Amino acid sequence: MKESLWLIGAGNMARAYSAVLQAQGIEFRIIGRSNDSAKEFQNITGIEVSVGGLEAALETRQCPEYAILAIDVEQLAPAAMQLVTAGCRYLLLEKPGALSISELKELYSATQIRGAKIWIGYNRRFYSSVQTLKKHIQEDGGITSASFEFTEWSHILQDEQKAPGVMRKWLLANSSHVIDLAFYFIGLPCMHQWYGWHGGSLTWHPAAARFHGAGVSEHGIPFSYQADWEAPGRWGVELLTRRNRYLLRPMEALQYIHIGSVEVQTIELDDSLDREFKPGIFLQCKAFLDERAHFAQKNQLCSLEEQLRSFPIYYRIAGYTEQ
Repeated sequence: MKESLWLIGAGNMARAYSAVLQAQGIEFRIIGRSNDSAKEFQNITGIEVSVGGLEAALETRQCPEYAILAIDVEQLAPAAMQLVTAGCRYLLLEKPGALSISELKELYSATQIRGAKIWIGYNRRFYSSVQTLKKHIQEDGGITSASFEFTEWSHILQDEQKAPGVMRKWLLANSSHVIDLAFYFIGLPCMHQWYGWHGGSLTWHPAAARFHGAGVSEHGIPFSYQADWEAPGRWGVELLTRRNRYLLRPMEALQYIHIGSVEVQTIELDDSLDREFKPGIFLQCKAFLDERAHFAQKNQLCSLEEQLRSFPIYYRIAGYTEQ
């Protein structure tokens, strides 16, 4: 179907994408950098990797129309800029797409000049639990309030080996998965109708260690959030309706508490795709690649324009100052 599709990267996420693309019968080429990662990828998947990196591939091959970028966070924006400049029209970038507002703005300007379109891969939007929850919320008459937690495990992360700058922006690089999902349901905060507090500091994340806030979203839904990266906790989103309290904790599962009860009950899911492949990736790829996809399905993807609106919110939550 898509002979002009490149999958950039040869790591774990690239393997997850390749499994989905194969299952969907999509033709693609994998572009990797080192011989070691290419050999490991081929041993595991049986798929040949074009080594030498993106720049070398663009010098020797025609630029693809579609590209999926499953590479390290700090490489996403520069690689996307290379592809857009070379003529690639449709790109799916792993979250968060960039590590600064300035990078996102430069990338957006390039897409406007070249007529390209970029989406950010927040695959949790496509979890079976999330798809099912959307239907239940609609049946209940909509969300009345929401809360979410994005606590990270500092005792493990302090030993992570990442490129300079990635850990310092960890809320963007990782926690934004949770925040994006919460705001996907309720809308972004109204700029002058929410308050965020951050405090403390970590050696690997000097901006803050604790985060708390509350306000009203652009859809008029009150929300609150909290995270303490120096204390026990986990990711979670809770959405309330007039009939039920829905819990995504863990996010792959869906539970609820019915009004008048305190019993937590589990909703059975048709999650065969999430069990066979990395959760959310199958439907995310389908939405990205299927030109015939209904607008509502395509709109589930996080566009670059949407991410540009979200980044100042993330900065404010995290306490980041550099643009």
